[in-house]
Amino acid sequence: MFLFSIEGGDGSGKGLATKIVSEVLESEFSFSSVEQTGEPRRGHALGKLAIDSVRKKSMTPEQEAGLFAADRLDHSHGWILPRLIEGRAVVSERNIHSSLVYQGIVGGIGVEKAAHMNSAALIPDLCIWVDCDPEIALRRIRNETLRALSNKEEYFETTDFQIKIRQGYSDLLSGSIEMPTPFDMGAILGPIKNEGSPDKLRSILKEAIRSFMHARPNPINVDLEQVDQFQIKSLVSRSEGQKTLSGLGISPAKRRKDWLEDNTPWKVLKSAMDDHKRTLSSEEFNQERLDEMPKNLLNHSISSVCGTLSLIHSADISELRSAMGPVRGVSMRHTQRIVSFLKDSGWILQRKTLIGREAPKSQLRDSYFPYGRLVLAIWPIRGAIMKWHRENPKTHLRFLMGQIVKSGQYDAALSQSLSRISILGSGSSDKDPPKDLKSLVDWWMGK
Repeated sequence: MFLFSIEGGDGSGKGLATKIVSEVLESEFSFSSVEQTGEPRRGHALGKLAIDSVRKKSMTPEQEAGLFAADRLDHSHGWILPRLIEGRAVVSERNIHSSLVYQGIVGGIGVEKAAHMNSAALIPDLCIWVDCDPEIALRRIRNETLRALSNKEEYFETTDFQIKIRQGYSDLLSGSIEMPTPFDMGAILGPIKNEGSPDKLRSILKEAIRSFMHARPNPINVDLEQVDQFQIKSLVSRSEGQKTLSGLGISPAKRRKDWLEDNTPWKVLKSAMDDHKRTLSSEEFNQERLDEMPKNLLNHSISSVCGTLSLIHSADISELRSAMGPVRGVSMRHTQRIVSFLKDSGWILQRKTLIGREAPKSQLRDSYFPYGRLVLAIWPIRGAIMKWHRENPKTHLRFLMGQIVKSGQYDAALSQSLSRISILGSGSSDKDPPKDLKSLVDWWMGK
C-alpha cells in the first residue's frame, strides 16, 4: 500500500530508523504485513554491480547512476509493487533520493538527469530524512561492529565527502533545490536529528509516522480499490477453503454463496440499520459509550469490522486489523471499542479459545452475515448512500440504487461495486452477479 523510504548520509542511523519505523507500522497500523528492504540490493546481481562500481571507482557518474537506476527499476516492479498491491507496507533503507543526492548533486550529473534515469521507478509515499553531524557519523562508521555487520566501507571516505552528502540532502529535501518530477509527489519528513539516544529517535519517529498515517493519505503507486479487491478476493478464497475450526470454541466456517439468505440487498441494509438504531436508543448503554459509537451504520469503522468478519469468520483483534488492511484500517483502540460494542449489541459472538491463553476470537452472528458481505459490495458508494439517505429520509430504501445510478454522479464508484460483487457473488447461487448499472439496480431491488 505505502512505500516508506529512509534517507540520510552514511552513518546517520538509517538502519535503526528503518527498524523503528517498521515496528511502529507493525504494532499500530493495520497492514497485511510490513516488509523491510534496502537499496542497492546487496543480494541481487544488479545491486552488486552498482555497489562494485562505487567500490572500484571504475565508472563515470553517469554509468554509476545507470546501474543504481537499473537495480531500482527491477526492485520497484519485481519486488516492491506486488507487495503494495497486496496491502503491505514496505520500508526501504535508501531509495530514489539517494541517487538524486549521491549521483545527481555530489556526482554532478544533475538531479533532473538522475530523476529521468529513474522515472519508471516507484515513488516513496513518505521519505524520512535522518540527519546527523558528519563527525558523529564517521565515528559510527569506523566502529568495527557496524563495519562488520553492514559492510558499508565503500561509501566512507573523508569528513569533507560526508559534509557534501549532508549538504546535498539538505538542499534537496529542504527545497533549496527543486525536487524533480515525478518524485515531487511524495511527502518528506525531516530533518530528524539522530545525535542522541535510540529512545529519543524512536519517540520522534513514532510521532511522525502517526501524524502521516492519521492524515489518511492516498497511496501514490497503487489504486486503493485495486488493493481492496485483491484483499477481498484473497479472503474469499481462503474462507471458501476453510473446513473446520475444531478446538477453538467457534463454529466451523461455512460456504456462503447464498450470503443474502433469500433477502434482497435493500432489505438487508434496512434491517441492519433498524437494529443499529434500536441499539443506539437502548437504555443498556450509558451515554458516554454511545457517544463514542458511529451513529450511521455505514460509518467507516463499524462497516470495516462487520465486513471483514464476514470474510474471515473468526479473529482476535490483531488478526482482524491485519485482515482489514489499510484501506479499511481502523486504529487498535477504536477497533477494540467497536468490537466490544457489537458484542454487547448482540452482533458478535466472542469466545475464548480452548487452547492456551490466546486473545478471545470474535465471530459475526449468522443473522448479520448478510450485512457484512453487503457492506463490502457497496463500499465504494457508501458516501453516496449516506448522502441520499440524508436528503431523502422518507423515501423507501428500495429506490436508493436506481436514484443514485440515475444521478450520473457516481459511475466510477458504481463500476467498482460491480467488480466487488463479481468477486463476492450475487448472494444467490441461482443468480449471476450484475454486469451493468441496469442489472445492478435490479439486483438491489431483488428482481
